[in-house]
Amino acid sequence: MVIRDEITPKALVSATGEVFEAARAATHRLKERASELEGAPVFTVEGRYMPKGWTEWTQGFQFGNAVLLFDALGDESLLEYARSETVRRMTPHLTHTGVHDHGFNNVSTYGNLLRLSYEGRTSKDEWEREFYRLALKVSGCVQAARWTPLPDGLGYVPSFNGAHSLFADTIRSMRSLAVAYRLGAELHGEQDSRISLLTRLLQHSETTARYNVYFGAGRDRWDIPGRVVHESLFNVQSGSYRAPSSQQGYSPFTTWTRGHAWILCGFAELLEFLETLDDSEFQKHGIDGLRSKSSVLERFREVATAVAEFYIEHTATDGIPYWDTGAPGLVQLGDWRAKPADPWNKHEPVDSSAAAIGAQGLLRLGRALGSQGDRYVGAGLTVCSTLFDDPYLSRDDGHEGILLHSLYHRPNRWDHEPDSDGVARGESCMWGDYHLLELALYVSRLARDKPYLVFDPEMTDGKG
Repeated sequence: MVIRDEITPKALVSATGEVFEAARAATHRLKERASELEGAPVFTVEGRYMPKGWTEWTQGFQFGNAVLLFDALGDESLLEYARSETVRRMTPHLTHTGVHDHGFNNVSTYGNLLRLSYEGRTSKDEWEREFYRLALKVSGCVQAARWTPLPDGLGYVPSFNGAHSLFADTIRSMRSLAVAYRLGAELHGEQDSRISLLTRLLQHSETTARYNVYFGAGRDRWDIPGRVVHESLFNVQSGSYRAPSSQQGYSPFTTWTRGHAWILCGFAELLEFLETLDDSEFQKHGIDGLRSKSSVLERFREVATAVAEFYIEHTATDGIPYWDTGAPGLVQLGDWRAKPADPWNKHEPVDSSAAAIGAQGLLRLGRALGSQGDRYVGAGLTVCSTLFDDPYLSRDDGHEGILLHSLYHRPNRWDHEPDSDGVARGESCMWGDYHLLELALYVSRLARDKPYLVFDPEMTDGKG
């Protein structure tokens, strides 16, 4: 990536406005047709959102988009839609024991609605707030109860694949544990054993750092600093690590860029959350080697910085990654890192959703590092300037998506391939739309000196 240091949040205000207006039209279009869908919308085919039964992990983004647009534009119809559909449709997601997606579904809906209430943007009714708080506490505890223990005091929330499977994606569901912990929730197990959500957050994060993130320590031939593997496999009987794997990437020894972006964004936003806790909380709820605030923050900075550097090094000049850094067709593109990404190339697709997720991670990491983070802020804003414009922002009045050239699952060939070259392009996905909106809202608030955008409602400035 070529970092454009001249870009500032204020310089992107007009562009964020275009994102919000395009998104408002697309969200209203989908809202009018949503009753036709049998399941949550996942990705578009020729501009129309379709469900894809795997897990219903995108439902929260569907209604979360409406919440974010109300936040940005004050569109009351979208607020009421989000509130009513959250009540009507999201309850099963609170108690879903079979997935690792609570942070995606429930913090995007109940969490955003509670944050807006605290900010004084919506009703301050205490019973409504308590409804959101209870939902978030339940979600965090249910997510934490989905657990695979490992030796040495570690463990993880397994993916929907089973107890043996640790996904990179799940680091962003640790936000559900974080919010529930802040709200005072505690998981109770057998014989009324008390299980700290902060402890499990730290255990999962450290397990992810050890096994899904590489630091150039020579653990295998492809141990490049900052590289990320999508999935780590464990023997659940012995707790021993077995191998890297990938469900959605090209191979276990290349980097699937959306999984990489989840790590970048997840560790950066958790770093911001952990900064707000008192040292005594780590002494009480920490794990071996991470029982002080300083040691925890140092570890999270180490992980996020390594991954951020890899992102900068392994994207095109405009900050957009191809779907996997080892995708076999990239060799046909020549030195693809020395020129802007080409979503129309005939060899490998880009993944703009990875860029939207990764950009927020870069921005949050840069802020957390203070003056030492200017490089990452500049990188994040460079990605924003690309995503907020053609050819990534959808301006088509007939398209239900917002962010174009997103990708879901290339190995399974689930994405729409409009041409005979077999390259997916021109379509949207629900998580890409959501993260583009969240990114635009984040930048807009910085530019306008509005309250800093946080996932934890209890961190809200001037909480009312």
